[in-house]
Amino acid sequence: MAREDARNWHDFTKMIGLFSVVTLLTFQGTVSQQVKVEPEVMSYPSQAVNLRCAFADAGGIQLTQVSWIYEPKEGERLNIAVYHPNFGASYPTSPLKGRVRFTTDPPSLSNPSIQISDVKMTDEGKYICEYATYPSGNEQGVTSLVMLAKPRNAASGVTVIASTVTAGAQPVVVARCESTDGRPAAQIAWVTAVNGNATSASTAGADNTVTITSQYMLVPTAADNGKDISCLVSHRTQAKPESFLMKLAVEYPPQVTIVGYDNNWYVGRTNVALTCQATANPIPTTITWKTMSGQMPDTVQVKENVLTVLKVDEQTNTTFVCEVKNRLGTGKDQVTVMVREPSVVPSNTAVVAGAVIGSLLALLLVAALIAVLVTRSRRQQQGYRGNPNHSSYDIKSRLFGAGKKGSKNGTGAGAGGNGAGGNNNSPIYVYKEGSAHDGLTDKANQHVPLHLGGRGEGGVATAPTAQDILLSGELDEAERRKFDQLEDDEESYDHFGGGGPILQLRPPHDQDGIMSGYLDDDMESQRDGSVISRTAVYV
Repeated sequence: MAREDARNWHDFTKMIGLFSVVTLLTFQGTVSQQVKVEPEVMSYPSQAVNLRCAFADAGGIQLTQVSWIYEPKEGERLNIAVYHPNFGASYPTSPLKGRVRFTTDPPSLSNPSIQISDVKMTDEGKYICEYATYPSGNEQGVTSLVMLAKPRNAASGVTVIASTVTAGAQPVVVARCESTDGRPAAQIAWVTAVNGNATSASTAGADNTVTITSQYMLVPTAADNGKDISCLVSHRTQAKPESFLMKLAVEYPPQVTIVGYDNNWYVGRTNVALTCQATANPIPTTITWKTMSGQMPDTVQVKENVLTVLKVDEQTNTTFVCEVKNRLGTGKDQVTVMVREPSVVPSNTAVVAGAVIGSLLALLLVAALIAVLVTRSRRQQQGYRGNPNHSSYDIKSRLFGAGKKGSKNGTGAGAGGNGAGGNNNSPIYVYKEGSAHDGLTDKANQHVPLHLGGRGEGGVATAPTAQDILLSGELDEAERRKFDQLEDDEESYDHFGGGGPILQLRPPHDQDGIMSGYLDDDMESQRDGSVISRTAVYV
């Protein structure tokens, strides 16, 4: 009998459909004849299954007999069907006797396929189609029959009590997943965010089925309670894995936290509250507020997990404790209140009043500043011109204004003074346009006081000369109107000091222009409104 050293599987579709090619090698390494079979056939219980076999391309090889051999996973090989061209078909005693037969009647060596009806789970195993040939000897092909049984899948969570995470703590089962009576065995996987490990075990069931049980284990903590965990079951009979979502159930005593204290409780503050927050599994049964001193302040009200202080006073200066209980134990938290001195918080009315008063003070300050500036300006103007009716400090007005208003010193030349027959010995100044500040030392605008008439020998007044009359006549009425208009100008003296023509005066006794203490402006205002020169000589 030839020995099978290697096998090659190929698809084929000739006569009996899809087959795999089994290559048999002899001891000498030569290629033997090919026996075409299906490598694997699947079936559910109670169904009929066909196992195909064929010998192709005999090529002068003489086929003498064909046999089907059943090889279970455990046990000895058994002949279940034999065909000889001279002796016909035979079905030896086996667990399949009465349920196995050749698919053709009469059978043939070229197509010795068989059918197994009412397949049982115990029929699973290898089925070998073996030819007896001459002169090559025996040649065979093997088909594996896989029995399928759709399992019943289920998963369940396990309620556990949280353990204190300490060295040596042992993990416990928190979830289970089971695939029952499946064939072949199912595959179980776990998907979760918690840190644990899975263990699996299999047990044999009826009719060669398998039950797979998997458990997820961890050292539970309170933080694991309510976390998601999923069991995924995969099986050949399922198009996709079946998923079971569970939530971990971990029981633990209450964990308590007090919130609401902001470290700013001062005497007189009203309606401040502390809230007792607790997490537990199972849910808390009782919540109790108390103080370390044993006496609750009179201004405190308690409603369930909220403690309210209606008005903070010295009695509030204590330590408040909240205790929460469930059937597994008690949890508590405490907070110490430090009562502060009353804080001054300005009201809205006070803020508004302060704003109004501040605005009024600002307005008064601005008004006072304006008044001071106006008064100072007026004093400066009066100090230069003496007459409050004059609006500008104008050299022309000061020289020739007397022609309109006159003065007590006899400087007027019109109706406002003593007239033409009055004192005409007042100084008359000749003004030339084009004088500048930087030309004070020039000869261009030196003004010499002139007198109409004069005094002769012995102090006797003399009649005005023709020259005097001519100079006086130049101040006609048109010129006076021009100068009167200039008087109404509102320019200040500062503007005049910025670049107007400067009058240069020389006393009568200094006709030759030599003057060591020369003054830019020697005019002086009088209380009666007139302006006189401090250097001119009046007679």
